[in-house]
Parts: sequence; C-alpha cells; structure tokens
Amino acid sequence: MSALKKLIQLISTAAFVVFFFFLSKLNTEGFSRGKHRVGKNEEVFQDRSAWSAPGRDGSISEIRGSLDAAASSSSSYIHPGVPKLLDSTYSRVMVIPRLQSDNISWVSDELHDVDTAVYIVNDPWAALHPPKNKGHEVMIYLSYIINHYDTLPDILIFMHAHRWTHHNNALLAYDAVETVRRLKSDYVTREGYVNLRCHWSPGCPEWLHPANSQESLEKQEEILLSKCWNELFPSDPLPTALGQACCAQFALSKERVLSIPLSRFIFYRDWITRTPLSDYVSGRLWEYSWQFIFTGRSIYCPAEHICYCGGFGLCFGGASEFEAFEELRRKKQNLQLETNELLEGRSSERGTDLESHRSNASAVRYAYLNSQIEILEQDLALRKEDAFKRGLNPRNRAKECGTRWKETGGL
Repeated sequence: MSALKKLIQLISTAAFVVFFFFLSKLNTEGFSRGKHRVGKNEEVFQDRSAWSAPGRDGSISEIRGSLDAAASSSSSYIHPGVPKLLDSTYSRVMVIPRLQSDNISWVSDELHDVDTAVYIVNDPWAALHPPKNKGHEVMIYLSYIINHYDTLPDILIFMHAHRWTHHNNALLAYDAVETVRRLKSDYVTREGYVNLRCHWSPGCPEWLHPANSQESLEKQEEILLSKCWNELFPSDPLPTALGQACCAQFALSKERVLSIPLSRFIFYRDWITRTPLSDYVSGRLWEYSWQFIFTGRSIYCPAEHICYCGGFGLCFGGASEFEAFEELRRKKQNLQLETNELLEGRSSERGTDLESHRSNASAVRYAYLNSQIEILEQDLALRKEDAFKRGLNPRNRAKECGTRWKETGGL
C-alpha cells in the first residue's frame, strides 16, 4: 500500500473516531445542557445529573416525556383514596433531610414502627445524600420519590430534622414524635395529601399573591413565583393566591404519588438543580406549591378541627367545640403574658415605700393569675383527654370530618 493510501486511511479512521465521539457527547450531554421549550415562550434547562434514577439514562425520549408530563394539568389526577380494612397495617417511611450537625436520635429512640430515609445534605459521602445541595428540603423530597418510585411505602412522611419546633402542631406539644405517632394512615390514604400542621397561621387562607409587583422582604419568593410559574406548570394559569399552613412538612399516600408520572418529579428536580435562583429562594418557592402539585388546588386550608380529628385523632366534637377549646387556650396564653410582665416589673423595683406597695399589689395579682392559669390548664387537659378518647373511634372521626363511614373501612 502506497504511503498516500495509508495517509488517507489514517485520516478517515481519525475522522470517524472524532465523529463518533461528537455524536455520543451530543446524545448524552447536548440535550442535558441545551434549552428545551416548555410553554409557548418559556425555556427550562435540563441537567444530566438530575436523571440519575435507576433504569433511566436521561435519553432524548425521557427528556421529552418529562416536558410532556410537566405540560399536563396538575388537577387531572386528583381523586379520594380508599383506606384499607380496619385494623390493617400500613407501611410508612419518614423522609428527613439533615445536616451533619443535626441530632436526630429522637427518631430511632422514639419511633420504632416507622422506617426512615435520612439524607445528609452536606455530606456527599453519606449513604443517602442529594445529587446537589440546593433547594433545602425540596431536593430531598423529590430525590426520595424519584429513587423509590417503583417501591414506595403506603404512606410517605416528609419532615424536618428537629423534634420540637413551631413547624409542628401546638396541640401536640410541637412534638414531631407525637405528630408521627398519632398520624392516621387511613386519613392520609383518603386525602392523598395531608399538611402535618393544622393551625392556619402562618400560611392560610392566602399567603402568596404571585401577581404582586412589589417586593417583600418577608416573602421574597412571592414576586419570583410569577416569573417561574409557567416554567413549572405551563398548562395551569397563574393563581391569584396560594396558601396552606406552613412549613413544608406533609404526608402522602402511595396512590397519590403514583398518579403523577415519574418524569414530572424528575422535571421538577431538574428545575431546582438548574435554576439561577438561590438555594434559599428556590426552596421557599415550593413551600406553598406542594399543595398545588398533590391536590391540584392553589389554596389548601382544611378546617383546623378536621385536620386535628381526621389527621391525628384529636376530635373535640365539631367546629364550635374546637373553637371553645382554642378560646380557653388563648385566655391562658394572655394570662401567662401578664404574669411574665409582672415578673419583669418586680425584678426592676427598688426599696421605696411606694415601690414596696406596688410590689405587694403585683404579688397578689401574680398569685391570682397563677391560680386562674392552673384552673384553665386543668380544664384544657380534661377537654384534650376527652378529644383523644373520642378520636379512638373511627366512626367519630368520620362524622366530625364529614366523610362517609364504612363498617369495613376507615375514613
């Protein structure tokens, strides 16, 4: 073979190798880094790392499916679930994002009948960690659904790492352990989506107004949501308001999750991964969007007494009975505030006769207030004990929640 032919053959081989390499890179990276249209005028970036679900490779067809799923209406799949027969058991998993510094021993110490998936967000070498530490708990919640879509438990419980926090229910001592222990799986199954916080404030009945043109330091995500809405929900018009009780802790039924295509969850996580919004803001956008994804409603504010009764078996008998309990609780809180003010005043007093007289008067008032607080505490404790007893009967829970009772099933 002449030297010229060898040279031509060598050049052809090299060209083929370069072409094959370019083609493979285009297939695996070009579509993950390029722009793909979602709505008429909106674009969303795709990130290959967000497609790392078992059995899925981020191919063109999967990306296309993701966009198609995101373009479908968020309310087309919502319907009540059917609880299991009475005395049946439900498999349950708690999904918890945590920092390396967080102490979550309360989970293993107190909750023995619930499986857990604990993601350490700032440790890439942990057994469970997100593909990217961005979006706060959103990245963790979506990652669990994506990675376990084919093997989901009956009930998914998404919670933060702290045991006692205002994120939890006041009537359950703000205790995450009590929240999980008393959570009614039949209620979650029927509802599909249950916010784990019953009290409306903050968040209900309306919290974010996306069309608001004025920036708010308290609600930094409000004005940004209108700009992102068409990227996330291209087939749904921008709501005038969004609201649910804070604070991004909720429970889901397996059926409700499976009613949404896996590709949509992948699409959402990909959006979090690629959005130029900060970690804080990109996460806050979702605090008042979860209810839209899983209920199809922009405002999800069940009556507080129904939430407590159906969700946690704390049944006061109806709205008026619950309000009477809350009125006593507010009265007790006001008395406690007054006792605190008296203590602060007495600590600053000096030894003049007038101040001694005032001190004696405040001491009498302080004793009276404490006696009234003690009476209220006893009354509240008895009412709460009765409410828990009433909630043990699923028939009572169904009646208070206004749902149809079945002798063979739950709510």
